[in-house]
Amino acid sequence: MNMEDKGQRITWTEDNRPLVPERPVIAYIEGDGTGPDIWAAARPVFEAAVKQAYTGKRQIVWHECLAGEKARQASQGGNSLPQATLDDIRSYSIALKGPLTTPVGSGIRSLNVSLRQELDLYACVRPVRYLQHVPSPMRWPEQVQLVIFRENTEDVYAGLEWPAGSPEAGQLISTIRRLQAVPSGSLFSESAIGIKPMSEHNSRRLVRRAVHYALDKGYSSLTLVHKGNIMKFTEGAFRDWGYRVAAEEFPEQTVREDEVDKKHQGRTPDGYLLVKDRIADSMFQQMLLRPEEYGIIATTNLNGDYLSDAAAAQVGGLGMAPGYNQGDRCVVFETTHGSAPKYAGLDKVNPGSLILSGVEMLDFLGWKEAARLIVKALVKTIGQGAVTYDLARQIPGSREVKCSEFGALIVENIEKE
Repeated sequence: MNMEDKGQRITWTEDNRPLVPERPVIAYIEGDGTGPDIWAAARPVFEAAVKQAYTGKRQIVWHECLAGEKARQASQGGNSLPQATLDDIRSYSIALKGPLTTPVGSGIRSLNVSLRQELDLYACVRPVRYLQHVPSPMRWPEQVQLVIFRENTEDVYAGLEWPAGSPEAGQLISTIRRLQAVPSGSLFSESAIGIKPMSEHNSRRLVRRAVHYALDKGYSSLTLVHKGNIMKFTEGAFRDWGYRVAAEEFPEQTVREDEVDKKHQGRTPDGYLLVKDRIADSMFQQMLLRPEEYGIIATTNLNGDYLSDAAAAQVGGLGMAPGYNQGDRCVVFETTHGSAPKYAGLDKVNPGSLILSGVEMLDFLGWKEAARLIVKALVKTIGQGAVTYDLARQIPGSREVKCSEFGALIVENIEKE
């Protein structure tokens, strides 16, 4: 029996919204390192929630795709990201992915980046919300209700860099000196060189998706985060292009912060999305001191990398942080943490990131009842004091349980609903 006999493919409307059958095929990648452990704990949670919410009338049909170490072992050529995996994810259009290992400094390029670029998943979306009972260093973590949209194809992800002392770096240094006067001491002949491209096309589509999300979900503000005070033509341009998207494509639904100050006595008109911008370093402070003033953040690649992890630290860390990468008709939901190979096979790590990314997936599919069941059961399980090691060391009086046991307890609480 082939996959089409068992489940149906998701289709899409003209405005790129999913049309989900009762038994959709969802692609999945277990991942490297601790990936198999957290996948084994998370999958029963998804299945229990769907069964409980829809009394067996709906079901996810899982289709495994190989990537990382599992793909290398299965292929004679040692390919870490087979073409078949890319083709399957494009075909089924929704995937759930565990962590994939990327060496630092040498070796293969990031498989996560390759997936995003090959599938044109141009928006990295990181919802950051506090869940009751989760330990936090913040006094009022419940005020953190952010969703960060990070541009996913340019900036450092373009991978345009050359090592120090290489002929290519030398040629670029010579060209730069010929095109622009360079202050003494800021560009040595033996420097390594990296280039950060930013385009109007990619910046605008990222901000456009963030605005759509904000309007669909009822958020009151969208903040463009950049370093345009220093990098005028890249980061500064991102800010300007973002404002243009709001003004040109959503003129009846958005209002700029400076217009509010000038025309509306400092108050946002009812029903309008307030669009503002902040310098990246200032935004770190704002997230800590006044998180309640921010809802949706749209930012460049590197800024978004820093901000999303820092925001996650306010509400429990990466072990409890969901995320996904989205294109126009393809979305890959994934863990936001690494593969932690030293814990591989120990049945130890927190599966919360993968479980909450699955919650985002269910919500995206429109299966909100199942998504809410999982969140409620997860919060209840943590409140009962049975948690994995990362949370146990932060919650006095809690009981440390294995990864699989944590998943099983969440399933048990789902089935009690």
